[in-house]
Amino acid sequence: MKLVTILLNWRTPDMTLDALASGLRALQAVDGEWRVTVVDNDSQDGSEARLREAVDAARAAGTPGYDRVEVVQSGRNGGFGAGNNVGIRRALGSGDPPEYVYILNSDAFPAEDAIRRLVAHLDAHPEVGIVGSYIHGTDGEPHVTAFRFPSIGSEIEGSLRLGVVTKLLREHTVPMGIPERTTEVDWLAGASMMMRASMLRQIDLFDETFFLYFEETDLCRRAQDAGWKVVYVRDSHVAHIGSASTGMKTWSRVPGYWFDSRRHYFAKNHGRAYLSLATAALAAGTAVWQVRRRLQGKPDEAPPGFLTDLIRHALPRR
Repeated sequence: MKLVTILLNWRTPDMTLDALASGLRALQAVDGEWRVTVVDNDSQDGSEARLREAVDAARAAGTPGYDRVEVVQSGRNGGFGAGNNVGIRRALGSGDPPEYVYILNSDAFPAEDAIRRLVAHLDAHPEVGIVGSYIHGTDGEPHVTAFRFPSIGSEIEGSLRLGVVTKLLREHTVPMGIPERTTEVDWLAGASMMMRASMLRQIDLFDETFFLYFEETDLCRRAQDAGWKVVYVRDSHVAHIGSASTGMKTWSRVPGYWFDSRRHYFAKNHGRAYLSLATAALAAGTAVWQVRRRLQGKPDEAPPGFLTDLIRHALPRR
């Protein structure tokens, strides 16, 4: 088996089916055997039945590709990493495990050559463990999906929002902008991410402590710590709605799981002392920014209660 694609659904069955149809068109260009696993992440809203009915109907109608699609139930909503792990474990534990595993978001739509280009890069570069696509909105606007690892420096730079500080700490700025060519990066967003199965067997799958956010960051860090490269493939194009399941664009307050994921990432990868310093840097920078923006009459772009919630989640757990 060359490739298994994992599509994770949570309460967006119609959009997931659109992403599946787009993915199947792109998979036709891939040389070698492939299959698709659609995982319903315990939606409990009729999603699983809707997905099964639609896939069965398309298979019965002879629509190309649907004979290679299965729908499975995760049994619990453990978040993005846990849901994808259900599909990945199923693939790696099968009688015909794949060479590569491809994660496609339920709100992402690959161009017809997008998946083939990711496969081609992994085929040509055995030292690369993870590749990701150039992501753009359905309106064509580029999305920033190539990043540096978070650090104390990035927490200072991102929270202060001061030009001179950004210039001094530019090597710590997490977003890398939009690379103009295929390039090695620290980590990639998981909307369209392909991973080498041999690497996953070596470093393990997504850390399920993360409910949502930082799980791709952690996986890419473990890959690089084990000697694998992570590459942004500029000519693999994928349209992405973004935050369709998470509702991030309409957050009135940052959810607790974001703070929990941030806390776990820093503590796991750098230790608790580093976590404390990173949190102090973010809190101090945010406080300074709030004072400066009031003096300058600038709007408050931070979600309500961010600083309070950050400090609360940083306190020792009983």
